[in-house]
Amino acid sequence: MRYLTAGESHGPQLTTILEGVPAGLPLTAEGINFDLARRQKGHGRGRRMQIEKDQVQILSGVRHGYTLGSPITLVVENKDWTHWTKIMGIEPISNEDAEEVKRKISRPRPGHADLNGAIKYGHRDMRNVLERSSARETTVRVAAGAVAKQILAQFGIRVAGHVLEIGGIKANPPQYKRLEELQEVTEQSPVRCFDASVEKEMMQAIDDAKRDGDSIGGVVEVIVEGMPAGVGSYVHYDRKLDAKIAGAILSINAFKGVEFGIGFEAARKPGSEVHDEIIWDKEKGYTRKTNNLGGFEGGMTTGMPIVVRGVMKPIPTLYKPLKSVDIETKEEFEASIERSDSCAVPAASVVAESVVAWELATALIEQFGQDRIELIKENIEKMHEHARDF
Repeated sequence: MRYLTAGESHGPQLTTILEGVPAGLPLTAEGINFDLARRQKGHGRGRRMQIEKDQVQILSGVRHGYTLGSPITLVVENKDWTHWTKIMGIEPISNEDAEEVKRKISRPRPGHADLNGAIKYGHRDMRNVLERSSARETTVRVAAGAVAKQILAQFGIRVAGHVLEIGGIKANPPQYKRLEELQEVTEQSPVRCFDASVEKEMMQAIDDAKRDGDSIGGVVEVIVEGMPAGVGSYVHYDRKLDAKIAGAILSINAFKGVEFGIGFEAARKPGSEVHDEIIWDKEKGYTRKTNNLGGFEGGMTTGMPIVVRGVMKPIPTLYKPLKSVDIETKEEFEASIERSDSCAVPAASVVAESVVAWELATALIEQFGQDRIELIKENIEKMHEHARDF
């Protein structure tokens, strides 16, 4: 499977076209809208989330609630477009309207794509860069991820994302009996955190950052249960599934690090305390005593839960702007302000869920059949049996 996204932050709409989704998948706008709403939640979000009430339109590839196997078009309208029609209009601008259009942006913001993108494409007005590099694009990536989660659900695979750390305040590792419990608890949390003992402290840190004109980042974790063993490949470097997931996490705006299982902590431990001992029983087949490697060995799934974490830096647009240099005059200025989130870590955990789900669904379809959901399901069940009896 693959998908392409298009659209600008203040353009008329965001669009994604999904190609390769198998036929026979139950799919409705309601299921996608649930995740779109989750992305807009979280303590620390700015006023833009009050303007946009993201709702998807399915414009192709689905008939009477089921996918057809043909490309699926998903569209989310930008409600704020009505205030930006002249600034972001498609047609050439007239001399009469030129004065109404805001001044061109020549002051790149530290931490953003502004300067590098302008150098790459030759834009003297950096609005041409920031409109596309905006995290608003993740709206339709979440929509694509919602479709991927629907695919995974057909095979009994569950995905949950939550927040482990905000602004240096760390939650205790979540202790839950079922993944559904983790989902239920974090869904009710304003910071999407399972540990209620640090929830208020995290919220206070976000409020303090906003009051100080600053921003804070954090760490999110995605857990996946139900993946069969042997998905991915040790044969070619570009088919290692954990590498694909790592790349997907780092493709999310503002993400600067990724780890699986105990991650970087493995560098500080001897091998005897890192590698997961293999056990076997007649009912479950092969499992591991521990899951330090986060569900992967040799670029392939082990059948254990997949545990992946991503590090999100603080949002770089601040209300106490950092210094920058005007590309026209070369004079020093304070960088301009384009948005007002002080923390988007809770929302980013939903995006992380989505990109991980997409990579897993893609890998399953590539390995077990591409055309029909029922055929893929049969092949996955055979793989489970093969691994259990091996």
